[in-house]
Amino acid sequence: QVQLVESGGGLVQAGGSLRLSCAAAGRTISSDGMGWLRQAPGKEREFVAAISWNGCSPVYADSVKGRFTISRHNAKNSVYLQMNSLKPEDTAVYYCAATALTGARMSSREYDYWGQGTQVTVSS
Repeated sequence: QVQLVESGGGLVQAGGSLRLSCAAAGRTISSDGMGWLRQAPGKEREFVAAISWNGCSPVYADSVKGRFTISRHNAKNSVYLQMNSLKPEDTAVYYCAATALTGARMSSREYDYWGQGTQVTVSS
């Protein structure tokens, strides 16, 4: 059984930083494309960032470009999201996702495995 477990969410003031972690169990993700997506209350789930299996060519949503950084450590079977200069509009549940496709994918439909999410709340 594949499990993706997110951690690192919490409450932070605007301008602050958080680092999300996602640890995979039951599956080696070293060949998987990995992504972070988020869902705010009353809104659809949206793409945040994705990274290919080898860590090259990460892609970001325009809303987070220059503030968020996605990275991975295949030996630790983990992926991370460093979030800086946080804004109240970044408030959402953040989900880690894995796809058997090797590239960085932006569409939620292309992801095969999902974590349960971690709440990020940014106060103004």
